[in-house]
Amino acid sequence: MSLQAVSPNPPPIDGIFRALADPTRRRVVERLNRSPASVSELAEPFGMTLPSFVEHLKVLEGCGLVQSQKSGRVRTYSLSPEPLKLAENWLAEQRALWERRLDQFDAYVMSLKESEK
Repeated sequence: MSLQAVSPNPPPIDGIFRALADPTRRRVVERLNRSPASVSELAEPFGMTLPSFVEHLKVLEGCGLVQSQKSGRVRTYSLSPEPLKLAENWLAEQRALWERRLDQFDAYVMSLKESEK
């Protein structure tokens, strides 16, 4: 089995997993599961400058995990569940594949045990 070369246009799921690889961004997604929030509300628990925190939001927005809306001077972010469903479906496919492989391996081991008797 060969690994595919990195394409110049990676599939959307790559950006989703790249965004979720960072613990700060995962915490933002977890927070937005409860309700939409302003940038300052989201940044409050993190000990970083606002420009640094906004970079995390840009990554999340760039891959479609969050969307923002500006009202006056306040930018509010909300979660977009569709990309999470894409990641969940991919993970479910991988899990099903490995469960089938493990079931096949188990059957093989059991057949070896039976043939030893």
